[in-house]
Amino acid sequence: MFVANEKMLKQMAEKQGFIAALDQSGGSTPGALRQYGIPDDAYNSDAEMFKLMHEMRVRIMTASSFTGEKVIGAILFERTMDGEANGKPVPTFLWEDRGVVPFLKVDKGLEEQADGVQLMKPNPGLDDLLARTVKLGIFGTKMRSVIHSASEKGIAAVAAQQFEAGKQLIAHGLVPILEPEVSIKSADKAACEKILCDELLKGLDALPESSQVMIKLTIPNEADFYRPLIEHPRVVRVVALSGGYTRSDACRKLAENHGMIASFSRALINELKKSMSDDEFDKTLEQSIDEIYGASIEKV
Repeated sequence: MFVANEKMLKQMAEKQGFIAALDQSGGSTPGALRQYGIPDDAYNSDAEMFKLMHEMRVRIMTASSFTGEKVIGAILFERTMDGEANGKPVPTFLWEDRGVVPFLKVDKGLEEQADGVQLMKPNPGLDDLLARTVKLGIFGTKMRSVIHSASEKGIAAVAAQQFEAGKQLIAHGLVPILEPEVSIKSADKAACEKILCDELLKGLDALPESSQVMIKLTIPNEADFYRPLIEHPRVVRVVALSGGYTRSDACRKLAENHGMIASFSRALINELKKSMSDDEFDKTLEQSIDEIYGASIEKV
């Protein structure tokens, strides 16, 4: 497989640290802004809403602690990718100024639940987006689907869709992050994880030997349950989503899973507020980064 940047690949495969998920989009944006301290009546259009969200993300990305020393990658929303930070295109700023590998969220959201899962919506413009993505220096992409119950048929469909889209991304020289999230609210979460692991291993075994993917998963009920995926030769890295856990709970659970690093969103940024001074903002973010970094590299 052709990979646009071998230095980025080496960093994602080998460097200690975690991936920041800065990819809230569409329906999740108002909630993220409210958490940040910006109420719904502070903007009158989607354009104004996304402008405020971009300003928040730039404040995070330009903070002194947000560097490749601990944050080895960042997942972006399309509008963030197209924006600027410190006068540079965001992907260029992240890699050249911060040493952070840029990824892009490329899915278009979720279908309604069926067979205990939510598949990704159709994405007919994906090839055009990927061509533009490569030109902007993006290394990889992320696609999310959700599993709610232990349906073998549904989970097999989720895995099949993830790998089908993943092959499309690989053809553009990108490294896909496959994200079949198991809901932490699932009544049979452990059973979901067993079916999912089996389906992912089947999909990985069927990939050409030259193909490489990353996988983003809910932290499993059983510590080290996903080790067969972590050790698979076609897997660059397995990363964990926080899934609605508090940061302390997510970090405690993550520290029990060897070889798994964080890719947190809410658990990274929840305590940040627009009203904070720059010093207070930077200190709060640094504490969050340090805690997540620790859980990613210091295992119990």
